[in-house]
Amino acid sequence: MIKILLAGQGGQGVLSAGKFLAESGLHEGKEVSYLPAYGPEMRGGTANCSVIISEEEISSPLCNVPDVLIAMNGPSFHKFTSRVRSGGVVLVNGSISDCYAGRDDVRVYDIPANDLAMEAGDVRSANMVMMGALCAVTGIVKERSILNCLREKFVGKPAVCEVNEKAFRAGLNAAERQ
Repeated sequence: MIKILLAGQGGQGVLSAGKFLAESGLHEGKEVSYLPAYGPEMRGGTANCSVIISEEEISSPLCNVPDVLIAMNGPSFHKFTSRVRSGGVVLVNGSISDCYAGRDDVRVYDIPANDLAMEAGDVRSANMVMMGALCAVTGIVKERSILNCLREKFVGKPAVCEVNEKAFRAGLNAAERQ
């Protein structure tokens, strides 16, 4: 079982990334829990979600002590890093946040998600950069599962699929280099 907390600002695709991750787990026949949380402002406000993926039944959707944190901005990184279990993983969007965790018992990956997304063609694909990094670091779901979910969501929008696939692969490569 792996517990993942995705956090950021509304509009950064945190909830969408969580859905892609959860749906990918379902496609692979795994047990999945997806629990979104966001402020009333939506775009610009805070947003986070927890995704639990397991081979066995999940007893609770709560993710108070995540194994993995994906922080899309600085405030989320600093707010949630302390909750990650010892030995866990933190993926931080280094384009807009420092990556000093203040702990030496977690692995921190500085992924320049916004920069890589811009290189792929659209800053809005930063969430897919982080999904690529997550797959490289944890292997929790297969790459093809995420990409199939992406293609299902954006069927009839080949340009959007292409940008997001490039962003996903850029995230894979960035994490593998670390």
